[in-house]
Amino acid sequence: MKYRLNLSTLLIASNLIFTGLSHAEPRQLSDRGESLDRIVAIVNDSIILSSELDAEIARITNRLKQQKTELPSLAVLRTQVLDRLIQQELQLERGKKGGLKVTDDMLNSMLNDIATNNGIKFSDLPSAIEAQGQSYAAYREEIRRDIALQIMQREVLSNIKITPRELDQALAKESRTPDANSEFNLSHILISVASNASPEQLAQREARAQEVITKLKSGQNFAELAVSYSDSSTNVDGGSLGWRSGSQLPSIVADRIPSLKTGELTDIIRTPSGFHIFKLNEKRGGSTVQEMQSQVHARHILIKTTEVEDDNTVKQRLEKIRARILAGEDFATIAAVTSQDTGSAVQGGDLGWAGPGVFVGEFEKSLDSLNENEISAPFKSQFGWHIVQLLGRRTQDVSEETRRNKAYAALRESRAEEAIELWIRELRANAYIETLL
Repeated sequence: MKYRLNLSTLLIASNLIFTGLSHAEPRQLSDRGESLDRIVAIVNDSIILSSELDAEIARITNRLKQQKTELPSLAVLRTQVLDRLIQQELQLERGKKGGLKVTDDMLNSMLNDIATNNGIKFSDLPSAIEAQGQSYAAYREEIRRDIALQIMQREVLSNIKITPRELDQALAKESRTPDANSEFNLSHILISVASNASPEQLAQREARAQEVITKLKSGQNFAELAVSYSDSSTNVDGGSLGWRSGSQLPSIVADRIPSLKTGELTDIIRTPSGFHIFKLNEKRGGSTVQEMQSQVHARHILIKTTEVEDDNTVKQRLEKIRARILAGEDFATIAAVTSQDTGSAVQGGDLGWAGPGVFVGEFEKSLDSLNENEISAPFKSQFGWHIVQLLGRRTQDVSEETRRNKAYAALRESRAEEAIELWIRELRANAYIETLL
């Protein structure tokens, strides 16, 4: 995922719904009589302040201006942005209750990626951020919150279950669909409907959706209407869903989008979360190519250090084991009774066939240096001390495996937006929220 260093337009890219940078950490309610900024929302035991809302509005306004998207009225924008901040706070609160903690290691890894993507050293990032007028400490907290939001939403996505039958059906459909490997740039507007909406409320929301599609068909700008009308968390991004492959299209429009021409709209689509309108912005073709992968077949013996056995002792043990194997003893038999890798020990240390990136760096480096059937000298990784035997190398066509993995991920992603919208609705239903605009 890539970040642009320009703070006014910095967004976290992901396959998830939220892309904007989050506001500063809400302060807990105080009983000490301190002079506080004006409160604009209460979310359970936390508050959102007017200054936090104003700062987020300023960031979003600047981005929309750069995109040359006409801004809605300030009142509408304040309502939309405040709603996003409330949604974010609900998610973060749920994460805290579940024990979620973004460690400094996780945060520094993300910041290192940001620095790399912008062509600077990690050590130079603080000065680069501060040169653009923002405290580096505040910037770190913004990124920490965004990581937490992504983790929470990935947890929702992990609960989306795809059955083998559904996967087989998706693959069969893909093979019959000419557009399965094409990509589509989409935008989306959602007019949400509460799960307990009365018939009158349902009719009002449907009328609002009709009003929006009428405006769209009359030529009004989709992004501007999304900012003003949409209840989706992508509203302040002009409703943009970005590029999706044919297999990653939202399931509710997977059969409709490929037949649209560039610039065309879907009809209003009713789902449990509300009324949806999609627009096809662009389309580009894709192609299926054979994917060949270099793989290795290896087995190993792992021994970990303890308070009793230090690095030198464990290394000597493995050297003796290696000498026994070279003298004719069976690797698998020794691994089964000696190796502390419980997953592979029962298989005689066999790790099966694996492609690049499966093993940690030290392990891959050792394998790269071996000839077939050669056994390495003892070496250390983050898991302990190893000896490894290279059993074979091959180049494997993994196109089908890759195709199945992509289809599985695409199915889950196609249900992501609806799942997250319903999850946020559940969070709101069980929360105390008071807005004070």
